[in-house]
Amino acid sequence: MFRGTATALITPFTQDGIDYEGVEKLTEYQIDGGIDALLYLGTTGEPPTITDSEREELMRFAVKTVRGRVPVIIGAGSNGTAAMVESCKRAERAGADALLIVTPYYNKCTQEGVIKHYEAAVSCTGLPIIAYNVPGRTGVNILPATARALAERFPAIVGLKEASGNMSQILETARLIEGSGMKLYSGDDGLCLPILAAGAEGLISVASNVIPAGMCELVSACLDGDLAKARELQFKFAPLFSALFSEVNPIPAKKACSLLGICADTVRLPLTTMSEDKAATLKNVMRQLNLL
Repeated sequence: MFRGTATALITPFTQDGIDYEGVEKLTEYQIDGGIDALLYLGTTGEPPTITDSEREELMRFAVKTVRGRVPVIIGAGSNGTAAMVESCKRAERAGADALLIVTPYYNKCTQEGVIKHYEAAVSCTGLPIIAYNVPGRTGVNILPATARALAERFPAIVGLKEASGNMSQILETARLIEGSGMKLYSGDDGLCLPILAAGAEGLISVASNVIPAGMCELVSACLDGDLAKARELQFKFAPLFSALFSEVNPIPAKKACSLLGICADTVRLPLTTMSEDKAATLKNVMRQLNLL
């Protein structure tokens, strides 16, 4: 699907709806920074708070704004398989290049349920699919053997975004899917270096909302085998990674984008704006990186 860095974009909001001027500014900031792909309506985009009509409008706007300069990936996950299928179809109609589909959250299905969920996705669309494993949010874990089964059974599942945070599991998954059509992507900025060292093709990043060029440089160093440079950059950006996850994502990422003048830090309930003390820490880190 892509090799390098993709940004899991925030969704800028006004008090009344989606801030499309902010979406455009953020999109151009990413492309100017050299980003390799853009993900709209992923977890960082607050999709549970966005209405169906807003989703469709945002998807069409994203495709129109990007104009084929980089792949447009649309988050189409749901905890109900039927709802996920409809989201896949809407994204395909809107002109998406690929889909990111998270495991069915909250229901806590079995591994067989995970496989059947993705089988339904493959059956309903011709778009390539990136599966997304983030058990800390969903309560469902794609185990290494399940990842291999998905890779063997469904060639349309071209990638796996891994954000389990369990390096032992991620290494075993990397071993089991090596040589298949399923590429591994890091879904965790803080583990970018070790996951790419294990053979991942790239990173789907939150931090690149703020530092697209910096994250592209880090990922490129990893992919080029320049581990000394990659380690230097990983350590340099570590305080920013920490600040961006000091509260629930995407609260700090939105605050950071507001400090950059891209959009307001408006989030939708149940999320709330960043606390003053942690926002001050984030601002200080950004100043240390000469972003402000």
